[in-house]
Amino acid sequence: MDANFSLRDIPSIDQLLKASVMVEAVDRFGRPTVTNALRATLARIRDEVRRGGRIPSSETIVTAALARLNADARSTLRPLFNLTGTVLHTNLGRALLADAAIEAATDAMREAVALEFNLESGRRGERDDHLRELVCELTGAEDATIVNNNAAAVLLVLNSVAVGKEAIVSRGELIEIGGAFRMPDIMARSGVRLVEVGTTNRTHPKDYINAIGPDTGLILKVHTSNYRIEGFTSEVGARELAGIARDKDVPLINDLGSGTLTDLVRFGLAHEPTVREAIDEGADIVTFSGDKLLGGPQAGFIVGRRVLIEKINKNPMKRALRVDKIRVAALEATLKLYRDPDRLGERLPTMRLLARPQAEIEAQAQKLAPLVARALNGSFSVSVIACESQIGSGALPLATIPSSGLALTPVDGSGSAPELLAASLRQLDRPVIGRIERGSLVLDLRCLEDEAGFAANFTPVYPPAEEVERP
Repeated sequence: MDANFSLRDIPSIDQLLKASVMVEAVDRFGRPTVTNALRATLARIRDEVRRGGRIPSSETIVTAALARLNADARSTLRPLFNLTGTVLHTNLGRALLADAAIEAATDAMREAVALEFNLESGRRGERDDHLRELVCELTGAEDATIVNNNAAAVLLVLNSVAVGKEAIVSRGELIEIGGAFRMPDIMARSGVRLVEVGTTNRTHPKDYINAIGPDTGLILKVHTSNYRIEGFTSEVGARELAGIARDKDVPLINDLGSGTLTDLVRFGLAHEPTVREAIDEGADIVTFSGDKLLGGPQAGFIVGRRVLIEKINKNPMKRALRVDKIRVAALEATLKLYRDPDRLGERLPTMRLLARPQAEIEAQAQKLAPLVARALNGSFSVSVIACESQIGSGALPLATIPSSGLALTPVDGSGSAPELLAASLRQLDRPVIGRIERGSLVLDLRCLEDEAGFAANFTPVYPPAEEVERP
């Protein structure tokens, strides 16, 4: 009876909806959503009262309901601080877009645009027209088309050029990309028959020549951008392979993967084959990504001989793999930045982050170390360290970039403490993502540009020391 009496004292939903906080919430979220949040909050309170708990005040109830509403309204695709040391982190969205690309995409979202409408003729146009001339200018290709990512580009090219025929690939180039997607699987889905030549570590010109026959549809060269085979190795270069393909009247497809439109040496990095180089070496078709080294949104570029691009564009799969107006706008703005290579490092975030001097990053680390130490309240020692960043997304897998960061090391030597701290930092309003290395949580600051935002966001969230010691 006492419990039932207490339950009757819990405010009703109608009463709680009259509170000023809830009136404002209804205006923000809608009455059904607010009502559901109150209903869920009251259900939890009833369970607590049945277990002997006290009835909270109406103010406490509506505050709890509002917290639930705000949590539900927060996007799961939350901005975060990428302090992993991987600039193009696939799991964190790869390339950050340039301001010009963001503005162009925003305009395309707000307004109707001439996506497939020719303003001169007043007739239907092609969405590739917005990018074709620009891509050809930057790559030296005869023609170009764009799909939603590079795996789609390879799939579409194979299905358009050699469906039902054989595709010759070196065994050393049968790569696996992120998410366990393997080149042989993509080839099988495209409708071509894989013909492997050479061995894992050595492939010679005669291997390709001997494999070419009446059923050969193409030769596929895959740039092994996400791994390197070293030691006793041999491969057939793109230029030599193009000569073999030309002599046998077989198309050569060169999949560059991450792809780049500029020589990375100018940014202090190792050389990575550019798209223009692949075209100049004689490839009939070159495929590459838009959201990796190019620094734009996710896309797959297909460039090369006009006769093959026309064939690819006639494939019904092209419509299923096309990009929308938002990405077309962002890609156009990104590509235009490459017309001014001297300022590319300032305007394109990917190049700006890759080119940041270690001395600048170390100075930032020295400045932030005391703030981080205070937030961790003595549970961790905080030291400024030299570390190595990487490009990511499969580009230059053996190349690292000198960087600096903060090593957060548990003072009690607890092996689980770095994991617990990493979990706590993921719960911040703007999550902080680092990497665990040799018993410390390392925050590589190469990608930290919003220093003030990081400082304001880094509040104490780590559990007390006694919780860390629990098994």
